[in-house]
Amino acid sequence: MGVFETEKSTKDAAALETQSPEDFDQPSPLRKIISVASIAAGVQFGWALQLSLLTPYVQLLGIPHKWSSLIWLCGPVSGMIVQPIVGFHSDRCRSRFGRRRPFIASGAALVAVAVFLIGYAADFGYKMGDKLEDKVKVRAIGIFALGFWILDVANNTLQGPCRAFLADLAAGDAKRTRVANAFFSFFMAVGNVLGYAAGSYTHLHKMFPFTMTKACDIYCANLKTCFFLSITLLLIVTVTSLWYVKDKQWSPPPRNSDDDEKTSSVPLFGEIFGAFRVMKRPMWMLLIVTALNWIAWFPFLLFDTDWMGREVYGGDSDGNERSKKLYSLGVQSGAMGLMFNSIVLGFMSLGVEWIGRKLGGAKRLWGIVNFILAAGLAMTVLVTKLAEDHRKTAGELAGPSSGIKAGALSLFAVLGIPLAITFSTPFALASIFSSCSGAGQGLSLGVLNLAIVIPQMIVSLGGGPFDALFGGGNLPAFIVAAIAAAISGVLALTVLPSPPPDAPKATTMGGFH
Repeated sequence: MGVFETEKSTKDAAALETQSPEDFDQPSPLRKIISVASIAAGVQFGWALQLSLLTPYVQLLGIPHKWSSLIWLCGPVSGMIVQPIVGFHSDRCRSRFGRRRPFIASGAALVAVAVFLIGYAADFGYKMGDKLEDKVKVRAIGIFALGFWILDVANNTLQGPCRAFLADLAAGDAKRTRVANAFFSFFMAVGNVLGYAAGSYTHLHKMFPFTMTKACDIYCANLKTCFFLSITLLLIVTVTSLWYVKDKQWSPPPRNSDDDEKTSSVPLFGEIFGAFRVMKRPMWMLLIVTALNWIAWFPFLLFDTDWMGREVYGGDSDGNERSKKLYSLGVQSGAMGLMFNSIVLGFMSLGVEWIGRKLGGAKRLWGIVNFILAAGLAMTVLVTKLAEDHRKTAGELAGPSSGIKAGALSLFAVLGIPLAITFSTPFALASIFSSCSGAGQGLSLGVLNLAIVIPQMIVSLGGGPFDALFGGGNLPAFIVAAIAAAISGVLALTVLPSPPPDAPKATTMGGFH
């Protein structure tokens, strides 16, 4: 990415740092880019809590394991629908506060509402008639599902305009654009570490004693406290950034009547799906490899902490008190593993460009790490079998040995390596391929997003029932994921075209031409 390269022209750098706050046609000072990028830490804090704690939480509310993945449909659905709509309208917003800031502020407010509904779902359900002895708490589940969908819509409302705001601040400067996205990724890693660290700590509820109620046990109270900390961080970084960094007001460019008619005749999603008709082979190959890559990733991202609680620790969210405690310990250990994963992710992200050069290019790097992903997912089977064998000798409620726990946590850490490539290389290749073909970067990345969210929807709909066909548990989905990762690695090394070495860097937003 060249993030930490020395500026070739100190004169230009000085000019950037001393520019007038109102000069929106020049790249903004680095301190403003960092301020806006820091919003990613608040957003990712909430995502990390979702990934580490919410699947176990919905099962505690009474949703069966095989159906809990359906709750996660809101992520890909909102990503497929909300982000394009919000991005489209934020490009054309005429508010006196600017184009992006109203959407970012609205997203932060919606996050606060959603967190309140999720955290207090059990309490509201109890007040509305759920009984503590009921295994399935229908009212609490309904409130939780509503809050969870609002949370995903809010996060997508935040994330899209935030990335667009960074592009505005870069003002078309290629190096500033790369720096802005590098800082955004860095703060994502920071948010991940904070979220997973909070999820792995068992005594957070003591900070807010009122979170523990008759309907909300220690696990639920810890979740409430984590979300309170998340929204506090998000509001601090959002308010600070929106107060400090000004946003350009949008004025529509002059158009003649023929242009207006052409623009209004093509609907938003018509532009996206129409892009498939003019895509060239490199983009098609990229979409196929990306889709397989996310079929591999999503089962693990969805069920990793549940795997630690069930298969590694031998707990059960529906069992007796000892079994529930083991499950909770496993989930917290999984959250710690995700924290290790994020630390590796952060360091690996800084070295992606250098490692890619050493290995012979981005596509070769992506192919190699997909095999690492496949091996890591396959190793979950070995860790599970070792944990089962240990329980046969030590007792069903003995929990894993220190060696088994270390092996499981090592898997989490190692998978941070391919995750760093997944978060960067496909998007870079999409930008390069779209630039070489004359297509706009914005629409290309929108099409690439479909290759991410559609596999997520497939896994969300089929993951739980597929596991149930093989007796429950998470291993069947992990095995399929390992196979998908291996296939994506083969395709990345063989059929995915190599980008030209002198490919231009796309920095503008537009459509396919």
